[in-house]
Amino acid sequence: MVIIADSGSTKTDWALTDGKGFRCVKTQGINPVLMDSEAIAEVVRGELLPQLGTSKVEAVHFYGAGVRDDMKQKMAEAFASVIDCRDMKFHSDLLGAAHALCGHHEGIACILGTGANSCLYDGRQIVANTPALGFILGDEGGGAALGKRFLNAIFKGELPAEVRDAYLESTHLTLADIIRKVYREPMPNRFLASTSLFIGQHIEREDVRQLVVENFRLFFRRNIVPYGRRDLSVNFVGSVAFYYENLLREAAREEGFEVGAVMKSPLEGLVNYVTSIRS
Repeated sequence: MVIIADSGSTKTDWALTDGKGFRCVKTQGINPVLMDSEAIAEVVRGELLPQLGTSKVEAVHFYGAGVRDDMKQKMAEAFASVIDCRDMKFHSDLLGAAHALCGHHEGIACILGTGANSCLYDGRQIVANTPALGFILGDEGGGAALGKRFLNAIFKGELPAEVRDAYLESTHLTLADIIRKVYREPMPNRFLASTSLFIGQHIEREDVRQLVVENFRLFFRRNIVPYGRRDLSVNFVGSVAFYYENLLREAAREEGFEVGAVMKSPLEGLVNYVTSIRS
């Protein structure tokens, strides 16, 4: 059995494959920046291994948030403590997006979910990356950045009062609640991204629609233009890209780019990539 993982801080999706097909299982997220080695090992031991049955693990290909070069040894030691397997590889979620979206071909690969990231990929490795900078300084195009633009617009009059009132009524929030959630409570990026549900329900309004399109146009201007490769298609993985695909493609055309593949999850693409390099 070959194990392939797509992991974030909240959850990990695992594909268990024999090279012919695969089945998916889930565990809580694994992020080596946020977790110590024992906590990582416990997720694998307590949540993953019981779902493997008696199959022998031949290889592990793990793609995840926080898997920087300086964290790979920590990941390897944690996994080796609970899985008897010599072939284990650990990569960033951004390289995972590139492998899933572009395979062995040159391209631009992007993650567009709560946050946003992108890279120029040469068919083997990432050769350039515009720093995402997080939801306070950057992350243009992502759900948190969209939430910031939306909340700013409803309270500063860019969107009409009826939109503001509908949002407050549907969420049972006040302005004071919103300020508290953004500035005093944990995970403000997730709260900001949660506005996407309301935005999606009112996307038929031209003013709301244009807010989304402009968020995507800013993503292309700030993150994709620096690569200087308008000849390449721009490919996306992530829930925001998936659910707003039509508006994403519209924004790309307006900025002079072409969108290629759009996937909600990279897992199936990762299975195809890993299978190809092992065959």
